[in-house]
Amino acid sequence: MSRIGKFPIPLPPKVEVTLAHGEITVKGPLGTLTRAYGEGLSIEKSGDQLVCKAANASVNAMHGTLRALVANMVKGVTAGFEKKLTLVGVGFRAQAAGDKINLSLGFSHPVVHQVPKGIKVETPVQTEILVKGIDRQQVGQVAAEIRAYRPPEPYKGKGVRYHDERVVIKETKKK
Repeated sequence: MSRIGKFPIPLPPKVEVTLAHGEITVKGPLGTLTRAYGEGLSIEKSGDQLVCKAANASVNAMHGTLRALVANMVKGVTAGFEKKLTLVGVGFRAQAAGDKINLSLGFSHPVVHQVPKGIKVETPVQTEILVKGIDRQQVGQVAAEIRAYRPPEPYKGKGVRYHDERVVIKETKKK
């Protein structure tokens, strides 16, 4: 039995959940998310809580995973998710323009990243990027794609990094 899967998921007052044929739909103030789940797993709604159940031990690994995914869906439609990126380096800047983000990262050309539907990108300052959305996986994926253009290098620390990321600076080679 999964330890995480045993915990019920509390439903806030403004969240509606629809269960039908191996699929769950969560609707809240920020939007709607849908996810299919596999055989041997079930989700039951009891009052203002959701309970995930596994039919047998062979799907035990997915039991906790399903519970975590559904809990993230509930949190996403109520509060949303956010990743903050910081640009470190001389001349490194970002500018959000609609569904695209223009990045100047020290290359000979500007990098234009297309943002998928459902994700909102903001640049409150030229050296900060806020990636917001209701789907946790999608928010993290877009942030990782932006970071992958110029990950922080270990000698000067220049590059795109997560706001809370610590880069260990290496010492340069001595003669």
